[in-house]
Amino acid sequence: MAALRLRDRDAIVTKEGLIFRVFGYTHPKDAYICDIEYAPAAIFKSENPKAFRSDGHNVFYKFYEDEGWRFIRGSFPQYMILHGMLGRKVVGVKRSEIAQVRRPQEGLIRLAAMKPEDQLVSATQKVLGLVTRQSGLSAEDFGVFGSLLHGFYHPLFSDIDLTLCGSSQVSKLLETLKDLYALGSSFSNEFETDQSIRGKNWQFCNFSPQEYVWHQRRKLIYALFKDQESERTIKTEFEPVKGWNEISNEYDSTARVLQRGWVKMLARITKDYDAPFIPSTYSIEPLEVSEGAKGALETKRIVSYMEEFRVQAQKGETVYVEGNLEEVTTSRGNFYQVALTYCPRYYEQVLKAATGRSSQHHIV
Repeated sequence: MAALRLRDRDAIVTKEGLIFRVFGYTHPKDAYICDIEYAPAAIFKSENPKAFRSDGHNVFYKFYEDEGWRFIRGSFPQYMILHGMLGRKVVGVKRSEIAQVRRPQEGLIRLAAMKPEDQLVSATQKVLGLVTRQSGLSAEDFGVFGSLLHGFYHPLFSDIDLTLCGSSQVSKLLETLKDLYALGSSFSNEFETDQSIRGKNWQFCNFSPQEYVWHQRRKLIYALFKDQESERTIKTEFEPVKGWNEISNEYDSTARVLQRGWVKMLARITKDYDAPFIPSTYSIEPLEVSEGAKGALETKRIVSYMEEFRVQAQKGETVYVEGNLEEVTTSRGNFYQVALTYCPRYYEQVLKAATGRSSQHHIV
């Protein structure tokens, strides 16, 4: 495993059958920081009706919110690894513990070559064919993740989950999706209406359902595909992933990330080129701090590990942000950042577009 190179959305399977998703691009040299996604029924069972997965022979359950973190910490602590920069343990898998790797691009190659024996495979092939023809992108730029990658999707109910590698490729896809949505034929924007969140238990304190829908709509990566053959409208997600030439591992065993308390601020986005990826990074110019420790007005960036805030803001926009203020100390100097991540105040965190500089944080 010495030469093994993985990136965000690649999957790791352990000897117990636990399935982890590689999380981001910054990792210690002997391990990968991960999210736990699925577990076999022999070792975990969820009461959540959305969690059930089966390949016809084996049953798996998907983890939601912080359920997986609690499960790993309590039952499989060997998959908690020390993050030297943070000074605490996080979910991760040592290279020596990896039993199998599943890569999205390899999964798509297999799926594209399959005879369309069920409705979901057929629909996925249609989606891939349509977006590559319209955009000029290659099928090799795409991959599959989630249940499609692992082979326990449901032909009648599962979604289509695709990755797309590279910043320029993502830009081309977004222009293509914008055109396809405007045509109003097979593709539509999932968040054109608020249908997807109706009836859901909304827990964010500083981010209303209406604000969420507005931000999700303009991201364009969440689509609905109307499949004429199955007469089904299928949720289709395009997950941006960095190309290999865009990846730099920022893990520095000599650096430290120090917690400096909660911060609330208005800021202007000065760079957004890493916004489509996880973690999403936004360079900022702080404008006004309504709560925060000394140093908050020197904050250089927002770093979000939460999918809700991916592609959330654009260069030149004024945003309102609440989260953990961190001081990063390195051999080259110190800087401050706001981190949006798993934490006790998870649902108080927010990053959203704002207008003006008033205390009301009026949303666009």
